[in-house]
Amino acid sequence: MKIKNIILLSLLVIVIIIIAFFGYNILTTRSHSPADRMEFSDSDFELSIDYCRPFKKERLIFGEESEGALLPYGKYWRTGANEATEIEINRAIDINGEKLEAGRYRFYTIPGKKTWIIAFNSGLEKWGYSEPDYDLDILRVEVPVEAIPQSIEQFTITGESFGNRRMNIVLIWDTTQVKIPLSF
Repeated sequence: MKIKNIILLSLLVIVIIIIAFFGYNILTTRSHSPADRMEFSDSDFELSIDYCRPFKKERLIFGEESEGALLPYGKYWRTGANEATEIEINRAIDINGEKLEAGRYRFYTIPGKKTWIIAFNSGLEKWGYSEPDYDLDILRVEVPVEAIPQSIEQFTITGESFGNRRMNIVLIWDTTQVKIPLSF
């Protein structure tokens, strides 16, 4: 009977250690790139973007793969960290002359030196590191890149409104800024 109790107690301790280990890893990984939400509303229009915000940490963020860039030009980026970034809009919008219907989409980018491809994909609830099924892309647009003078440590998505039912979704990280113009 004593041996049975010792075995059960040992198994319980092992299970607790395993749970603690995985719980600690999940919590600390999330703290390295905390989740955030950008929200914008204007009368009957609502937009939200759920994403995670990685830090620069003295790394080369955008650049050539041969230079060791974290996000090489011409390669898929989940536009944040951890889970795939998702955008939700409650009505159709126009982006660079292209229409995107109301709904929820996976939002990813392909950074380039002078322009970025911005993509909206119907493949939802996937881990962000894995590339999407490109056949599920609903819309792709290309927007110019702007250099900014000051390095931004943590990736940020903001919105700027111009009135007349127009706005920009702004992606900022390191010395790079991308504005995605839309009207609603």
